[in-house]
Amino acid sequence: MEQLDTNLRNYLKQNYNKLTWNDRIKIAYDIIIALYYVHKEESIHRDLHSGNILYSQNNDYWYISDLGFCGPVNKPLGAVYGNLPYIAPEVIIGKEYSYASDIYSIGMLMWEISSGQPPFTNLDYDYNLAMNIVDGMRPMIVSEIPLEYKELMEQCWNAYPKERPDIKILKNKIDYIKKSYYHNETKNIVKDNIIKPNSDNNKIFTSQVYEFKNFPEPRNAAEEEQKEFHSRYSFNIPDNIDDFNNLDKIIGLYKELNLNNANNSNNDIQIDSERETIQQIKKSNIKIDDDEDAYDDANLHSEEQDELQISEFY
Repeated sequence: MEQLDTNLRNYLKQNYNKLTWNDRIKIAYDIIIALYYVHKEESIHRDLHSGNILYSQNNDYWYISDLGFCGPVNKPLGAVYGNLPYIAPEVIIGKEYSYASDIYSIGMLMWEISSGQPPFTNLDYDYNLAMNIVDGMRPMIVSEIPLEYKELMEQCWNAYPKERPDIKILKNKIDYIKKSYYHNETKNIVKDNIIKPNSDNNKIFTSQVYEFKNFPEPRNAAEEEQKEFHSRYSFNIPDNIDDFNNLDKIIGLYKELNLNNANNSNNDIQIDSERETIQQIKKSNIKIDDDEDAYDDANLHSEEQDELQISEFY
């Protein structure tokens, strides 16, 4: 009986600063090969995310779990079950899951592997995020990403399902990238990226049921639209916000994002009130444990389909 050691989310959190691009491409390769065998069996996963991608240290191999779990039996008609950042936009607006919707999830996983953190981790997984995804918004791409990897990732998360590669094309392309990059890459660990993994951010939601209505058809956003989106949502509360020497700057950013009380029309807010607001933001940033465990009866697919036992890694 083989033991699985951790999931992709925890692995990246613990090892991000140790990984070369060779390592990252190999992770993406393993996941794509595993999905290749899922699709080859004429199955659709429907809920791919980094919590159900599991690692075997013994085999140095990544497996897909939770195949066939499509959500709770009492899910409302027309509702969507999944982990929102990984759900394809056409599924968000109410269309059926498909092979192409799994490919979209692969694109988001490729981004997570490149950045070290889950997509849109600084945003609430709510109606606004769903609308932004449908409107073409995608996570900010890290600066040191290999061009071929970046292009394949963007093809996978294309808003139009027919524009995404099918699993055979995806398998061939990641195989080519893996082989070519293995021969060309130095062994230096990538240290400088636009996006730094936030090791203190545990606000990751599990898969759940969503109900969205009256959404437009999905589209791809232009590069300038992407930049505007990320500039709008790049606000982060510092770890130490007790330093009120920077209070004016924090309050200014807070007001700019329209997070202040809508009923407060007075622009000359008292400092005491502003301090209280900051403390409330700080309290709301309390860590939330990710309770997304691997299932003991997980369905695992790869070239080496053994009977596997998942260890307790939380």
